[in-house]
Amino acid sequence: MAAFAARSRAQAAPARGALHAPRRRRGGVANLEQSTNAVSLGHAYQEVWAGVGHHPLEPTEPDFRALRQLATDEMVVVVGEIGLDFEHVGGPHNELQIERLNELFDIAINFDLPVSVHNRGASHELLQAISGHKGIRGVMHYFALDWDWAQRFLDVGFYLSFAGLVTRPSRDELREVVKRCPADRLLLETDSPYGNSQKRMNVPNRPAYLIDTAELVADLRGVSLEQLADQERTNATTLFQKMK
Repeated sequence: MAAFAARSRAQAAPARGALHAPRRRRGGVANLEQSTNAVSLGHAYQEVWAGVGHHPLEPTEPDFRALRQLATDEMVVVVGEIGLDFEHVGGPHNELQIERLNELFDIAINFDLPVSVHNRGASHELLQAISGHKGIRGVMHYFALDWDWAQRFLDVGFYLSFAGLVTRPSRDELREVVKRCPADRLLLETDSPYGNSQKRMNVPNRPAYLIDTAELVADLRGVSLEQLADQERTNATTLFQKMK
């Protein structure tokens, strides 16, 4: 998910404070059990909010009734990580992923929550699903596409979230997206323990390392780190409205 969050080992989420990133441990919030853990952590720690969701590659059947109940909790600020993944072999077939995503979008709309969207090889299908759900809002998690696709997701009202991938010298197209993304639609994340920055490739990622991405993004956009932090805080609390 997106910026200024202290995710738990589930997708537990956006925290109060600057330059804290959402993080996930293995699997993030992939299923009901991890969603429940995220909510528990949100109640246990002041700096942690929670997300509930069902990852597109999760092999178990989603319990939508239980997820709806969890979504009513005061600590839940986002439905996610959800989305579509058509690149990995062995996961649920594409049609089933789309069916589940539509149900999860309905949950988000019903409880006025944003979504954190995973996208691998399914951009066309995701845009179709988003366009078919009036009132859906959210962020494209770990955005890694070019400006053409960035514009399409921005045009449907979504935020773009960037992680350590943008620090890789070979990612010129992604850096161009960072430069051109509207200031009020840009978020940062770590996606830890994955998504390492270029200078920390050999260690597990962690929220504290968001600074690597933030420094580069500030430089690319020609603003100070403090200006970026202020804008990101505003963006996070605008999208994740319960954080205010």
